[in-house]
Amino acid sequence: MAAAWGDERQHGHFFLFVPVFLGLGAALWFAAPSDPSTVALMFVAVAAFWPAWRLRHREDWLALVAGGAFLVPLGMLLAGFETARLDTVLLDAPVTTEITGRVLSRESDGRGAIRYRIVLETTRDPVLKRAPRVVTILARSRHEPIAIGGGIAGRARLSPPSGPALSGLNDFAFDAYFAGNGAVGYFYKAPQSVLTTPPGLAERIRQEIATWRNNLTEHIKGRIDGDAGAIAAALVTAEQRAISDETVEALRQAGLAHVLAISGLNMVLAAGTFLVGARMVMALIPGFAERYPAKKIAAAGALVMVTLYILVSGGAISAVRSWIMICVMLVAVLLGRSAISLRNVALSAILILLITPSAITNPGFQMSYAATLGLVAGYAAWRERPIRRESRGGAFRNVGGSAGRFLGGLTLSSLIGGLSTLIYSIGHFHRIPAYGLAGNLLAMPVISAVVMPFGLAAVLLVPFGLDAVPFAIMGKGIEWMITLSTWVASWNGEIVTGRISPGTFLLIGLGGGLVCILRTRLRHAGTLLVLLGTTLAFLPNDPVRPEVVISEDGRLVAVLRDGRAAANRARPPDFVYAQWRRALRLGELVKPDVRKTSGLTLEEDAAATQTAKKRIWPRRRANREKAREAISSAFAAARLQAGFLCEAKAFCVAVSPNGWRIVTLEDVAFLGTACDAADLVVTPAPLRIAACRSGARLVTARHLRRTGALEIRPGEQANEKSFSDARFTSAIDTLDRPWSRHRIYDWRTGAYSGEGTDQKHVGSEHRDGEGDAAKTTDLRWSTH
Repeated sequence: MAAAWGDERQHGHFFLFVPVFLGLGAALWFAAPSDPSTVALMFVAVAAFWPAWRLRHREDWLALVAGGAFLVPLGMLLAGFETARLDTVLLDAPVTTEITGRVLSRESDGRGAIRYRIVLETTRDPVLKRAPRVVTILARSRHEPIAIGGGIAGRARLSPPSGPALSGLNDFAFDAYFAGNGAVGYFYKAPQSVLTTPPGLAERIRQEIATWRNNLTEHIKGRIDGDAGAIAAALVTAEQRAISDETVEALRQAGLAHVLAISGLNMVLAAGTFLVGARMVMALIPGFAERYPAKKIAAAGALVMVTLYILVSGGAISAVRSWIMICVMLVAVLLGRSAISLRNVALSAILILLITPSAITNPGFQMSYAATLGLVAGYAAWRERPIRRESRGGAFRNVGGSAGRFLGGLTLSSLIGGLSTLIYSIGHFHRIPAYGLAGNLLAMPVISAVVMPFGLAAVLLVPFGLDAVPFAIMGKGIEWMITLSTWVASWNGEIVTGRISPGTFLLIGLGGGLVCILRTRLRHAGTLLVLLGTTLAFLPNDPVRPEVVISEDGRLVAVLRDGRAAANRARPPDFVYAQWRRALRLGELVKPDVRKTSGLTLEEDAAATQTAKKRIWPRRRANREKAREAISSAFAAARLQAGFLCEAKAFCVAVSPNGWRIVTLEDVAFLGTACDAADLVVTPAPLRIAACRSGARLVTARHLRRTGALEIRPGEQANEKSFSDARFTSAIDTLDRPWSRHRIYDWRTGAYSGEGTDQKHVGSEHRDGEGDAAKTTDLRWSTH
């Protein structure tokens, strides 16, 4: 064992564990239920520094342990510093307000809708006490696009970034916090252009780059029509909104979605094309290659080119990682060193983790580095293989050998890349393309030989107005790629895997990393971890499946039965339901049976009528007998069918496999009757009451604000099938982190408090003063 450690030190591979330990520390900090103590972490890091420094030259496992003892708390400190530095304000509840701000960037889709990223300057009617700094707002109305850097104003509906659709799924509020986006929403009408305060120097530079990016995007889409033009723009500037959903889904099922992201593939193809092309041009100049170092000149030019590429690409993590690693490689070429090595991969990861430790949680970061590690390690193993030379075949052997090497290299690269990222596709997206290898083998030659080379030439020729022909050829290549993707997707080869346990994800991910990093027999430890994780993956991850699932806003409720989902909406929002379908491996959607009972009317309470204009949810009183009869008859009918039975604009009822009676309310006037008849009542209204007097479980928007989406399971024991034994699993694990703390903000006191958490008044709007508009009356619903 000691000899193996010594061999690893001789290979210099202990350096590769530096980003592993830094990333582990950052991941531990983000996974903690509350912010770890900075003072304690600094003390541990300082105490561990001296042993790590003294043992850095030791050729045994003690050196690795000492290094990890220092680097892990250092990674946690870096994560804490990034979180404190950003200090993003996330909106605490939905609100309609008049906004004025400055446009940071904009993206348009194929239907003409424009998504603006805006720096908020003022809000009114109402004034937000705790306004986010940056918001993303969609404008669907036709209007003249407002220039980047220009002032924008309009009435908008703003909402907080959503949390996980289910426990363990991606937390979009976390992503928004570290992206600096405090709210999302839409304009009610076309926004207006207004005057705004001039930005500072740094902001003007970013504004100019955003303008270049937007102009280049529009120019490319003007040269190439349809989805081909939208994909061409995505390959250059990373703006993907204009690509149709059908094409994106076809690319995903064909295993080609990675092409749309500015990542290692795009950067390598762009840099490689420039490098080869520049050297060819210089070779055509008589005497130039003999007099000047053509290779180094081409590398310097490629360095400038990829830097310009990253500036107009939006700066995604995968793009930044690729840019850093390619810059390291090109600098190595300038210095006459080996360009492709695992040390370059590790160096780029260290630089990213030092600046943005939150990248460790990003699927793009994980998949990008997994693929790069696998490819570089595979390249190293291939380069060091024993070579057997054959003498037979002559010229035909050379031609066949070149074609064979190309196809073999393409197949091997696609296979390694697919296997390296497989666990991350399952862990984050819960699906894998069964025919991804075939899709890559069919499309990658076109992308490598036509799309990227002619795209690079076209972009370089844009300033001279000579880009029409190269863009046309690029567009034809992309059309061919879309055709191939659609054909492969028609094979219906998508495999939905469902959620896997965190242990499975960590074991396979860590084991795969060790296999790629280590060179001696110690790498078999990674193989054992992969095998152990794979074994765990085939064990039942969720022995007791959820029986009822409730969305974060309370508008979508599904009852699960025999692998199918019965929803209370005929057309559930795809953003939420698609995640449920893949994570829970749901089959057919059972749509609700909607009816309208004659004579079931609601009469306005006189007191509520007087204040109806001040209320979003005016209090109304239903005819109790008719309401009780309607709900009772609905339950009787629901017991005979597998789905929800709904009264239009009133309520929906369903009976779960264990006999739980469930009511979802559109109109809260039926609340008292629903509480009497049901075990579970769900309403998207932010009611003040905490529970039904009858003992039924009441879930409102105020409850869901703290818990996020809910999964309800029966008890694990055979006799625990009543609703009183049901187990609730919330999507929000903690409310004591910066990206979830907005859920417990009390707008009245302007503070975060447990008691004041759910005191958002009906309508969830902020008010900058007191008075009748800011006051509400408790809704006291009788359940008898």
